[in-house]
Amino acid sequence: MALFKRNPFGHILFLKKWLIRIMGMLTHQRYKGFNTLEIEGSDVIRNLPEKNVLFVSNHQTYFADVVAMFHVFNASLSGREDSIKNLAYLWNPKLDVYYVAAAETMKKNLLTKLFAYAGAINIERTWRSEGKDVKRQVKMSDISSIGLALENGWVITFPQGTTTPWKPLRKGTAHIIKKYKPVVVPVVIDGFRRSFDKKGLRIKKKGILQSMVIKEPLDIDYENESFDSIIEKLEYAIEQHPSFLKVISKKDLLAMEEENKQRNW
Repeated sequence: MALFKRNPFGHILFLKKWLIRIMGMLTHQRYKGFNTLEIEGSDVIRNLPEKNVLFVSNHQTYFADVVAMFHVFNASLSGREDSIKNLAYLWNPKLDVYYVAAAETMKKNLLTKLFAYAGAINIERTWRSEGKDVKRQVKMSDISSIGLALENGWVITFPQGTTTPWKPLRKGTAHIIKKYKPVVVPVVIDGFRRSFDKKGLRIKKKGILQSMVIKEPLDIDYENESFDSIIEKLEYAIEQHPSFLKVISKKDLLAMEEENKQRNW
């Protein structure tokens, strides 16, 4: 029965559609009202295949980043040109958009569980758990879940695994790229750190100019390119390579570090 059709993860699409519609209406003013979201690259979104697309982005908050992407992707697919005006684009959202998230974060409360139902691929982090550093093996079931999502549609991932800028990218992303050979689309965001708290739920400051730049897909030699080469290519593409620190003033860097400390308190 169409009403109870499910995606590969068992989520009922009818419920997911209404959840995206409601959450979209509740969050729209965060990007076009209290603050302004400047978008570049809507044409890139419209030219992508329907499946096997991996969006790779820097990360500034737990939830505000990915919610903004849901807005931008659906607005772009509905014909908006670098804009999220007119909420009608939420009526028929793309339902096969997923994002990689830490399982422990998405199971904390009812709100995070609702966010998870909207498209989270819950994975067990190999380097950190419950606020402590850990070292554990990658679960092959997590890799398979990401592969299943790519077979079904689009996947958003934040390969730094943290909202702290300039951290190294996790090599697991390169393994996924080599294994599933997706179209890899870099996304660079800014302003979310200043607009929201670390979780991305509370508006910290109004009148902030946020930005999201969707770049052209990367040219990757899936068979011959090394993991390190792919990681370096991703670091440059999402503007998180150490060389970018050279163009940031010492004053701005200190301010960024201080802001991050305050967000962690």
